[in-house]
Order: sequence, then C-alpha cells, then structure tokens
Amino acid sequence: MTDLLAAIFARGGSKGLPGKNTKLFYGKPLIEWAIRQASSIPDIGDVYVSTDDCEIAKIATKAGAKLPFLRPQALANDDSPEWEAWQHFLQFIKKRDGRLPERLVILPTTSPLRSDEDIKKAISVSRLEGVDVVFAVTEAKHSPAFNMITVSDRGSPFLLQSVDSQSVFRRQDAPTCYNITTSVYVVRTQFVLSSRGLFDAGENARVVKVPACRAVDIDDALDFKIAEFLFAGERV
Repeated sequence: MTDLLAAIFARGGSKGLPGKNTKLFYGKPLIEWAIRQASSIPDIGDVYVSTDDCEIAKIATKAGAKLPFLRPQALANDDSPEWEAWQHFLQFIKKRDGRLPERLVILPTTSPLRSDEDIKKAISVSRLEGVDVVFAVTEAKHSPAFNMITVSDRGSPFLLQSVDSQSVFRRQDAPTCYNITTSVYVVRTQFVLSSRGLFDAGENARVVKVPACRAVDIDDALDFKIAEFLFAGERV
C-alpha cells in the first residue's frame, strides 16, 4: 500500500441537480473526470469511490476506480455528514488491509475545473509540513466585516461582525476572507478517524489558494452551465 490513496465520495441523490454525478460534462460523466484526474497524479496509489448508487458504481468501475462496497444508506442521505462517510471508508480499508495509508486525497466530483497542480500542491504542503489537513480556498468577494448581513425575523438587516465593523467603511479596509472550495482535501487518515471535522485540526491545518476560475462548485444547473462555459474557454 502506498502512503497516499484517493477517494471520491459521490451520493446518488442530489436535489440541486438530479443525477449530478453521472451527468455528462463534455462527453464524460462528471465523476469520470475526477477518477481520471486522480489516476493521472503519480504520487497517488489506488483510486476509490464511495457511493450508494449502482449507476455511479458502474461508471466508476468502468473508469478504473476501485469500489469494494456500496455505502450504507444511513451515510448517503441529504443530512448525512460526509465526514462520517470518510470515516466509514477508512474503517473499511483498515479492517480489510490491517493498516491505513498515511494520507487520503479527496477529490469531489463537483470541481471539474481544478488543475493537477492544485492537487499536487496540496499533497506537497501536507507532506512537507506534516499537518493533519490541507484544503483549497479561493478569495471571497464579500466580508462579514463589510458587506455580508443576516436578517432578523422582522426583516431587519444586521452586519455579520467578525471584526470591529466600526473601523471598516470600505471594502478595501475589510480583512481578506476566503471561501472553502471543494477542489481538493488532503487529510491524515488517523486524524479523520479520531476527529469530528476539518476544523478540529486547529493550527495543524493549512490551505492552498486557487483562483476562482478553478473553484466552481457544481451544486445546481446554473453552476453546471458556468463550469461548462469556463471549461470551454480553457480548451479554445
């Protein structure tokens, strides 16, 4: 077993875009792009898929991924924490092989615009710094200190004050904020099994910054069209 495996977690159900993971994206099912990309990274050993869906399983196997089980339905509902699916996968590998790889690379299907370099950089940071978690972020256009609000039950707007908003009068004065992307996660396997989520890592986590054009997360039909438009531009 190598010290690095890849896993792609893909449920069958999707309310925002039904059949999302098997929807054709430039001639290939969306999940196939993730499998092919994971397989192209030299440092990654086997590529696994965790799913509850037979159609996804069939496509994944044909594309070269390993699929040793169908995920229990309890871990594939709309409200099922994906972290628990990560733990379930690692528990299976540990029981089957008697050991675990040092790290797991997770590549969601919903980020077909990520580059190989984004993945390689996240792996490099994880190895060089020995941290529990590395994930990709992109700079946000909005800040809770300037132009993000919450609305009360009466309909009144209130600024989300993560810093002293009295000193922030322009967008340029607000601290730089970042959105977590679904591009890539590199996690130490023992950390996943012993923790409740990414931010349990605290100071033992790092990020890699990616441009917004590679950080589109497909959640609905509009996201899909945006991703297709950007992908077409890269191929021109």
